[in-house]
Amino acid sequence: MNERARLLLELADDELLVGWRDSEWTGIAPTLEEDVAFSSIAQNEIGHARAAYELAARELGTTADELAFDRAPGEYRSSPLVELRLVDWAHTIARRCLYEQADRARIEALMQSGDEVVAGLARKIDREEAYHRMHAELWAERLRGDPRFEQALAELRPYVDGDRRTRTDDFAALHDEMTSVRRTAPGAEW
Repeated sequence: MNERARLLLELADDELLVGWRDSEWTGIAPTLEEDVAFSSIAQNEIGHARAAYELAARELGTTADELAFDRAPGEYRSSPLVELRLVDWAHTIARRCLYEQADRARIEALMQSGDEVVAGLARKIDREEAYHRMHAELWAERLRGDPRFEQALAELRPYVDGDRRTRTDDFAALHDEMTSVRRTAPGAEW
């Protein structure tokens, strides 16, 4: 696999999984405003994943759907941070903050790419991610000093730069859920 396809798959896998995990808060976030915000952010992230999968698919001679939903668990290149199933708000917000910091650095690097197609995609994603970063920064400011939030940041920080070649324990159930439609209706499209 060439470097371009690898970078696109890492981006797409991260965006798909963090979007999926954020969508798990739909209907149960602590406030209606956060329910709507997380649902919107999840939808954006999954849309970013789709765009990156489409570019990678052209490189790899496949389809975005096949890349997103037909690969074996070991073939994903997601950050361990996005795979984790987090059931409390402090950890969820900590992940959002840590993810947005790491994603900002990646998107800024991709915008500087000599590959205009990749740089253009990164610029488009960055425009939407600006709102995600603002949301995370507002929550970080609000929760700064809260022991639960500070503990969550400390616990999750090692997952940011974790090994993208191995899956967390939480990934198997997530993969099973994400790929269930493709398994029950082969050829189903995104």
